[in-house]
Amino acid sequence: MNTTVIFFLIIYYIVVLGIGYWALRNGGSKDLESYLLGGRKIGPATTALTLQTTSMSGFMFLGAGGLGYIQGYWALWYAVGDIGGGVLNFSIIGRRMRKLSQLFGALTAIEYLEKRYPSGALRLISGSLTVFLLGFYVLAQFIAGGKGMALVTGIPYPIALAIAVTVIVLYTFMGGYLAVAYTDFFQSLVMLIGVLWIFIAVLYELGGFTAANNALHTLDPTLLSLWGKDLGFEGQWGVVAGALLIFSVGYLGWPHVVTRHMAMKSPSTARSAGAWATVWNLFFVPTPYLIGIFAVLILPNMTDPEMAIFQVANKLLPAAATGLVMAAIMAAIMSTADSLLLQTGTIAARDLYERFINPNASEKQMIWVSRGLVLAIAIIGYFIALKEPPSIFNVVIFTTSVLGSAFLPAYVCAVWWRKANTPGALSSIIAGALTAFFWQYLEITAMTSIAPMVAGVVSSTSTMILVSLLTQSKYPVPQNVLELIDESSLVRSIPSLDSAPLKNSLSTEALELERFLGKKK
Repeated sequence: MNTTVIFFLIIYYIVVLGIGYWALRNGGSKDLESYLLGGRKIGPATTALTLQTTSMSGFMFLGAGGLGYIQGYWALWYAVGDIGGGVLNFSIIGRRMRKLSQLFGALTAIEYLEKRYPSGALRLISGSLTVFLLGFYVLAQFIAGGKGMALVTGIPYPIALAIAVTVIVLYTFMGGYLAVAYTDFFQSLVMLIGVLWIFIAVLYELGGFTAANNALHTLDPTLLSLWGKDLGFEGQWGVVAGALLIFSVGYLGWPHVVTRHMAMKSPSTARSAGAWATVWNLFFVPTPYLIGIFAVLILPNMTDPEMAIFQVANKLLPAAATGLVMAAIMAAIMSTADSLLLQTGTIAARDLYERFINPNASEKQMIWVSRGLVLAIAIIGYFIALKEPPSIFNVVIFTTSVLGSAFLPAYVCAVWWRKANTPGALSSIIAGALTAFFWQYLEITAMTSIAPMVAGVVSSTSTMILVSLLTQSKYPVPQNVLELIDESSLVRSIPSLDSAPLKNSLSTEALELERFLGKKK
């Protein structure tokens, strides 16, 4: 058992739990808005880095490294899209969503969708779909944390998994979104230092970047190709497009990520946050893929490529440095897992429990229901994670493809297209989710060379446009919603809700749609 690594991990866990306690003492749970959105007072640097670390997850240290190990430079297609993901998010929907969500009085990304596209059916379907998919995503993080800690420390997998889950739950439970945001900021710095340290050690071991690439050419020239090992993806531009989209515009459809816009201190925060995100991405995003690519030269006979970065760190770094790197890997995992847990509990509590089961729930009740669900999800996730699904990469790509395909047009059109209506949004979400799901389940990519993300986004976008236009006369966007959309486009301070009131009851449009779906009023 590596006691040095364990020592560094203990220090790391103490710091993140300390941040959680600080958030608790500084109003992180004083009311529902504070617990779910940090009181809408998060600055640009923290907003940028919590958005990026939430998006990155354990995938970057397991899936990215494993993909680089197997496919060589082809893996960098994912990195190219990922580098611009943050600035695209903040530029396209950041400022407007921040303003519109407050005008709506929305505290969750799913509640925001219902206020924009008034319909209880839409909220029920969106909330259920999101809870289901984020639950899978949480599993991927738990598995990554348990496998990594077990490998580096020598602690048995079940115990390592239990430690990781417990720490995540504790600081999420204590401080809500405020704790998640500031631990993400700290974790982003640890992640950056850790991954750069490994990369520098790799280059030193191989004699520099040029020497490493020459060695790859000698071993297998196709690893240097942008078409993958043995040119397996040659000419498959549909697959390349999917790799570019999933971690760039795909972010725009992830409810646990777009919530970051709603929590910003002000709409203008988006511009500075975009700059912060881009700088951080330039240094961090390509590095795990490159480490995985060069790991082929250092550890040529690995049986589990997803452990490439762990194994390289173990081989090349001294014990103290390995401890820091392990902390960085756990930071990547935990920075996503905490956000996923908080959002899953929040959506299940506010968008499903309060909305459809107990409409009279108090804010205090809602906080405790959310906490209870976080705990329940963590416990269930722990026992399922003991099964160890075969690939973190596959789980992450599946969940993010379906989420992005389902919700991307709904969030983008919410602030940019006044004609986007309830039938359009509801049908778009269903069409995008089903297309991406069955595209992966039936392995249609192998027959068409088109990635699930591409098929899903095309399906959901075209459905949104077509259905919204066809149903415009019967289901127009409510006038009060249009007024708030127009207000969100203006560069000025947010007016009080009294001057731009939004009725919380469902509009006539939504009630008619619910009748059509066979639901009660």
